[in-house]
Amino acid sequence: MAEGLKENRDVEFKRKWDDEYLKTLCAFANADGGMMFVGVDDDGNPVEVKDLKKLLEDLPNKIKNKLGILASVSLEKIRGKEVIKIEVHPSDVPISYNGKFYLRTGSTVQEINGNELIRFILKKQNLTWDAIPSEAGIDEIDEKTVQKFKKLAKERLPEISDEDSIEKILQNLELLKDGKLTNAGVLLFGKNPQKYIINAGARAGRFRTSTDITDTVDVRGNLFEQVDGLMDAIKKHISVRFEIEGVERRDVWDYPLPALREAVINALIHRDYLEPGDIQIKIYDDRIWFWNPGKLPEGLTVDMLKREHPSIPRNRLLATVFYFAGLIEKWGSGTKRIVELCKEQGLPEPDFKEEMGGFSVVFYKDIYTEEHLRKLGLNERQIKAVMYVKERGRITNKEYRELCKVSERTATRDLSHLVSVGIFRQIGTTGRGTEYKLSRHNDAKDAIKTP
Repeated sequence: MAEGLKENRDVEFKRKWDDEYLKTLCAFANADGGMMFVGVDDDGNPVEVKDLKKLLEDLPNKIKNKLGILASVSLEKIRGKEVIKIEVHPSDVPISYNGKFYLRTGSTVQEINGNELIRFILKKQNLTWDAIPSEAGIDEIDEKTVQKFKKLAKERLPEISDEDSIEKILQNLELLKDGKLTNAGVLLFGKNPQKYIINAGARAGRFRTSTDITDTVDVRGNLFEQVDGLMDAIKKHISVRFEIEGVERRDVWDYPLPALREAVINALIHRDYLEPGDIQIKIYDDRIWFWNPGKLPEGLTVDMLKREHPSIPRNRLLATVFYFAGLIEKWGSGTKRIVELCKEQGLPEPDFKEEMGGFSVVFYKDIYTEEHLRKLGLNERQIKAVMYVKERGRITNKEYRELCKVSERTATRDLSHLVSVGIFRQIGTTGRGTEYKLSRHNDAKDAIKTP
């Protein structure tokens, strides 16, 4: 079987045995398993091993005593020479060696510690951080928030009764274990979650520039309170206008409020609470930047977020309670819904990114930004003209030629393209009286590449 094998993530060659190699077997068990061949050099050639038979007898007990696992230890022939093959299967529980935990990463062995060790142990036990019991007892529950949840959850949890005690409700939601609230219970219904989870907060600020901050709001309390507090902080710094549809008046905010609310909720329930730092929301003149600690869960990529994708909640209990409360829809649909809501209002698609050890969403108020116009395929002349019209309100063919230093033919072609893709609207038909202005956002179509 060893013929033709090469060292990789699951295979390791050793010329002779050393007890230090138990660390590698530990790493195999904590990953997807693996095989170690003793008596083989780095190129896969067999070499002589002293005391082969004794080693064959000793290794199974040594592995069991040191690692607490059963390994398959057997003889195998490579080019007519006997070597030892040690096969380790993946373990369902975390395995340590001399009190430390190791994981196979590529062809290397890495020690796991700190928050990574906590995540590793939780994953092995099929638990999420929010399911861990905290130090808080049921006396830390905010009864008003529980009553609010009961009203919100009537449709999706019709079995909830007005007579149900708080203790029964929390136990049914897996938020109370042996008289202690889980981390999720503290976050969702605690009077003061930050007493137990110090980084369970959020900040929203109004930024003129990256350094000119005119307002900061620190939002604390449980997650239901934080949703409302963050939305109030955002609405304070964005504008609303009125549009008439038929006989009804409709409020139109700079950004669709349901999309902003979805982003707030996603940040609260999907953030990594093992990481330090608050959720941050920065409100600029032309955009809003959301950031929460923790990258996307394993199995999700940024590219998946704008289409149908599986639900992989980092904090399962938080997501479950918000679903029952009607605050989120089908798991996995939130980011796609954000994109659709922005497009329906004629705004650019938000940007989703993994950055600075966390995950960010950027909403753009203005469809006529250089970055967005470049994404639509406009050339630099056309982008320059759009910026000119944003400032002055209009442009003519002559002004375009002077601004971009091009011929009349090129100017006419560029301007016609801007009209055809819905960025400009033409005022007048021919002659010197013709000018170009920006279209309303809802009139703008997806641009095609400039020929």
